[in-house]
Amino acid sequence: MLTRRLEILPAIDVLGGRAVRLAGGKREAVTLEGGDPVELATRLAAEGAERLHLVDLDGAFSGVPSVALVERVCAAGGVPLQVGGGYRSPEAIAAALDAGAERVMVGTAALTPGFVEDAVARFGQALVVAVDVRDGRVAVEGWTQVSELTPGDLAARCAALGVARLLVTSAARDGSLLGPDLALVDEVLGAGLPVLAAGGIASLDDLRMLRSAGCEGAVVGSALLTGRFTLAEALAVAAG
Repeated sequence: MLTRRLEILPAIDVLGGRAVRLAGGKREAVTLEGGDPVELATRLAAEGAERLHLVDLDGAFSGVPSVALVERVCAAGGVPLQVGGGYRSPEAIAAALDAGAERVMVGTAALTPGFVEDAVARFGQALVVAVDVRDGRVAVEGWTQVSELTPGDLAARCAALGVARLLVTSAARDGSLLGPDLALVDEVLGAGLPVLAAGGIASLDDLRMLRSAGCEGAVVGSALLTGRFTLAEALAVAAG
């Protein structure tokens, strides 16, 4: 029986100043064009989005995220913003929060010894660790490299260090509309932390399955841009 509400986080992935969707996180594989990210944020907020998921793809590939992008999307949407893409230092995280973000996601930096401990102490609930996975291992550097760490290992390490929540993404499923990797989601949920799931969500049934699995939220991108379902329909399913 489904009892837990699932938060829906519409995704705005930005590359070269435009909202896009990439196949498998590959820079050269743009599958969808979503237009101006500020206009998209405004529309999603008007449609009922309670929180937006902004990924600075240029920042993810370069390691230098854009504070100006965060400021513009925050001002346009008027709803809480979760941001990621290239946040690899405490200074960058602080700058995004100062620019109006509610949460900041870190991926590559989470594998640096001592980084997560310090970030948890400084940023608390504002920190989200992104467990990005390719071929069964944690992917880093804008998903262009793969570490030796398994997603379950990283999730358990984060739980031990007091991380507030995790975002788990299957790189192979991202932008694919092939459905979420439920085995991966279950592996990360095993650490006992709140989990946001991303990658491959294509239907309302996918949202139901993620809710049933125990996820706190679901990041939805391509399915909304292609009209597989509306945000209103997703929010109705999420609320049960």
